[in-house]
Amino acid sequence: MYKHILKPILFSFNPETAHNMTFAGLKFLRYVPFAGSILRGLYKKDTPSLEKELFGIHFPNPVGLAGGLDKNGEFYNDMANFGFGFVEIGSLTPQPQDGNPKPRCFRVPGDKALINRFGINNKGVKNAVEHLKKVRPEVIVAANISKNTTSVNEDAAKDYESAFALLYDFVDMFVVNISCPNVVGLTALQDMNFLSDIIDRLLSLRMYYDEYRPILLKVSPDLSHEQLDEIIDYSLRSGIDGIVAGNTTRSRDGLTSISAEKIEAIGNGGMSGAPVHKKNLELVRYVHQRSEGKLPIIGVGGIMSPEDAKEMIDAGASLVEIYSGFVYEGPSLVKRILKHLESFVKQPVAKK
Repeated sequence: MYKHILKPILFSFNPETAHNMTFAGLKFLRYVPFAGSILRGLYKKDTPSLEKELFGIHFPNPVGLAGGLDKNGEFYNDMANFGFGFVEIGSLTPQPQDGNPKPRCFRVPGDKALINRFGINNKGVKNAVEHLKKVRPEVIVAANISKNTTSVNEDAAKDYESAFALLYDFVDMFVVNISCPNVVGLTALQDMNFLSDIIDRLLSLRMYYDEYRPILLKVSPDLSHEQLDEIIDYSLRSGIDGIVAGNTTRSRDGLTSISAEKIEAIGNGGMSGAPVHKKNLELVRYVHQRSEGKLPIIGVGGIMSPEDAKEMIDAGASLVEIYSGFVYEGPSLVKRILKHLESFVKQPVAKK
């Protein structure tokens, strides 16, 4: 139904309008009797063989929703109805911000790609906290946090501290976003001087809480091996719990269905979708090998099929996340991935 009815309708609108329409629809379904149960019946799949303990958290399955779709942390339970094992909300900043001027999101359907320069538009951490208080999460929630665009990099650590402290009691884990290419200066926070200040403060702050919340670092696929080596070595020393590999890319490699003139007309922005899969797959493989498997990895980027997800896991990812695949392939992708992964699990040999 999605590919033949809903997708053509949604794709007739610009991506941001289609996004807003989709979430308005999900909100409406909350008031339709049995709608949630029907969605769970259609899309949710129990996979005991794929359950995983990681970061001290029990994941019912390894497929999560990547950050950026539930920007404000208001639809985590709605998204859980589609079978996700965990949902990443955000990015969330201490203060609300409008993001970059519109238009700021573009589809390249011929390549199953998205290019966005949203600029981390969101209603702020406090709005998310109020919703998390009001609606108890029925799924594992990871909070993706970032700094406000107006905050200079020298003060960025304060923004991360603020977001971290406000959200701590209401989510299960954190993803520290220092790699979004759509906020001026944000990728510079991957420099070790800035990064160590941010992470050291969060690790110190975590010591004051009774409950342990894992902290993961989201890195860019555009980093050089030298930069990655510094981040990986620091992560192993510092006590960071894992890596999210990776974010969108500034590269336009892999776009074959549109001309160079059209690519230039779209302008700046981070690209996601099928063209980034190979790049992010290699990022996962590199982090896994360089860390000797000691850093758990969430693989994300260009997972458009069950086979793509399996490749990520084979490369060293413990969990995977989808975003553009959900847009292009529809909600059935989660169930299809789980069925595919399940087929590779060795079944116990029955005793004679």
